[in-house]
Amino acid sequence: MLNLLKQLVTDKNILVLGYGREGRSTLRRLLQTGTCASLTIADQSDISPEDPSVRVLSGPAYMDSLDDYDLVFKSPGIVLPRDPSEYRCRFTSQMEIFMTACREQVIGITGTKGKSTVTTLLYHILKKNGRDAVLAGNIGIPAFDILEKVNAETKIICELSCHQLEYIHVSPHIAVLLNIHEEHLDHYGTMEKYIHSKQQIYLHQKPEDLLICHLDSLPAVDVCQSRIYTVSDHLSTADIVLNGTRVRFHERDFQIPSDEIHLLGHHNHMDIAFDYALCHILGLSDTEIETALKSYEPLPHRLRYIGEHNHIRYYDDSISTIGDTTIQALKSVPNVGSVLIGGMDRGIEYDDLITWLSDHPVPHIILMSDTGKRIYREIQQRYPDFSSPERLVLVNTLEDAVAAAKTLTAPGAACVLSPAAASYGFFKNFEERGDVFSKLALEQEP
Repeated sequence: MLNLLKQLVTDKNILVLGYGREGRSTLRRLLQTGTCASLTIADQSDISPEDPSVRVLSGPAYMDSLDDYDLVFKSPGIVLPRDPSEYRCRFTSQMEIFMTACREQVIGITGTKGKSTVTTLLYHILKKNGRDAVLAGNIGIPAFDILEKVNAETKIICELSCHQLEYIHVSPHIAVLLNIHEEHLDHYGTMEKYIHSKQQIYLHQKPEDLLICHLDSLPAVDVCQSRIYTVSDHLSTADIVLNGTRVRFHERDFQIPSDEIHLLGHHNHMDIAFDYALCHILGLSDTEIETALKSYEPLPHRLRYIGEHNHIRYYDDSISTIGDTTIQALKSVPNVGSVLIGGMDRGIEYDDLITWLSDHPVPHIILMSDTGKRIYREIQQRYPDFSSPERLVLVNTLEDAVAAAKTLTAPGAACVLSPAAASYGFFKNFEERGDVFSKLALEQEP
């Protein structure tokens, strides 16, 4: 791996574009090679690398001189001013280099929703059964940081975001595409561009590779070269079928121990179906899978029960950024008394969520922030038949929303934070939003 990196950068002028967690990881490895003609970091914020030999570009014009470099390592999420083809420099990324060197060992997982759960659950099952596995990618572990943990037998379980896949030219040996929903249109501009970024997980696969894909996201004919296993919860002819809490794959019929695990709801059972197939392919028995499932703890802020206060049960689903995840949350939690919806407005449509909420008996729909106000306005203007509109409660902030929920939610019922919107502009990320919700929900009133 390091030899490949060294070959790519020797005697070249290198730019690391973006100095977040991945950018810092990339810089460390580039310094380790010691062969770059020059090494520069560019970031909108003021930055101070420890090595004085590294040049820094910062401020609003940090991307004005990209063509001054031979090779640019672009960090995920940075939006280039122009299409990559319009630059003289060559763009790559940490993930592309890592995948080029290690793709045969990589199980790459992407999807609009569920990828962190599928990734960490698969890793948990493998490790609980003594298998050699490591985590990397969008889960918060830069791929370059795990190089010393990888040997010839290691399975690399890699969560891949759309931003990591956007300009990549290599795909993993085993690719998993969970789903594609409307998301990140503020970054991509069109749904077509967003879909293409997700499709990169299989577009460069080879015939001997494998794609596990939900039927709703199946590639067009002749687009994917690899073998394909389809997944469905409604079509029995799929290769992997979830029927209630049973998973069928090949000759095996697996009963999810739903009463003994911490993953709530149908959407999490679908995640388990993907992992069940992967574990079967990797040679694990049903007993090994079931035992590990029972000890898996869900990641924070993903429809997680956080506690009870004044006889109200609170659930944190702060990771919810689209309408479908809010629908799934309300389907999964028993006796919901209030749901908190709203956040940054990124222009996605809420028609399906509004229609579903009209038919759902949740007594209090607390709408907050930009998208909450938009949903409230759209219901007033376009949905005159919305059922029991008095259920709608419009507030400004999360603090106001929690205060309203404490007053309105009946004892014994649940309050669910499932915003169906991004957190940016109000919080640093969805984790901070969830932490604030948990604190407000469970704190003692003066």
